[in-house]
Amino acid sequence: MSIERARAYLKEFGMEERIMELAESSATVELAAEALHCEPERIAKTLSFLVGEQPILIVAAGDARIDNHKYKTTFGTKAKMIPAAAVEEYIGHAVGGVCPFGIKEGIKVYLDESLKKFETVFPACGSGNSAIELTIPELEQCSGYSEWVNVCKEE
Repeated sequence: MSIERARAYLKEFGMEERIMELAESSATVELAAEALHCEPERIAKTLSFLVGEQPILIVAAGDARIDNHKYKTTFGTKAKMIPAAAVEEYIGHAVGGVCPFGIKEGIKVYLDESLKKFETVFPACGSGNSAIELTIPELEQCSGYSEWVNVCKEE
């Protein structure tokens, strides 16, 4: 089970007890914000892309959208999301629970600048009804991120 993989991973940082398993779905930004009683932009959504054949993850604010020009400038290629049906195979978590915790080996994680305006954010934890509240330094620590990027536009 994907949430168990995320829990085991977060245990390495002493954060596994902070995972919230919600009674309702948190599989979309809107549902997560409602379930967590927070602003949608504080949901740290994790988007999965292919750069060539290599999967990557970008964690961004809930109200941010990929800016194709910025993405191409940063990664040298057009933004190509992983098809929903293939996300779990590539990443290790299914759509609705994708997060940077407990993912498959070799996947680079990028944090988008859109997250920096918040003290805390709520990424998923491997399932469509889980989340954890993290400060930005905690997210940096436990996401295994490669670098900060600026590839989004906010709406």
